[in-house]
Amino acid sequence: MAKEGIIYDLEDRTTEFAKRVIRLCKVIPKNTINFPLIGQSVRSAGSIGANYREANDALGKKDFIHKLKISRKEAKETLHWFELIEESNPELSVRMQELKQENRELINILSAIIRNSTKKNK
Repeated sequence: MAKEGIIYDLEDRTTEFAKRVIRLCKVIPKNTINFPLIGQSVRSAGSIGANYREANDALGKKDFIHKLKISRKEAKETLHWFELIEESNPELSVRMQELKQENRELINILSAIIRNSTKKNK
């Protein structure tokens, strides 16, 4: 599994990412289109860190990799909701760019951990 320092850094990073998503969602205009987009974005963004934390307490290597894959899946879903928020709220496009970049970085980090952990299993 990951080294202690990396575990806590990524736990903090995923939590901070979810907090940033919450702050963004607070400024999105409330209407029938945005309500479901806001809810889905907050849920999937929060699930990235929640599943990563579960991975760190995994019962074994297979469980660790499985939880990481769920975390990555949630990150990919979050990117989907961001695209829809941006479509619905083009005035937020500039603000969305930073969040989308951080989201892609989290996907890449999780993918690298999965890849490296899977190689060690073989």
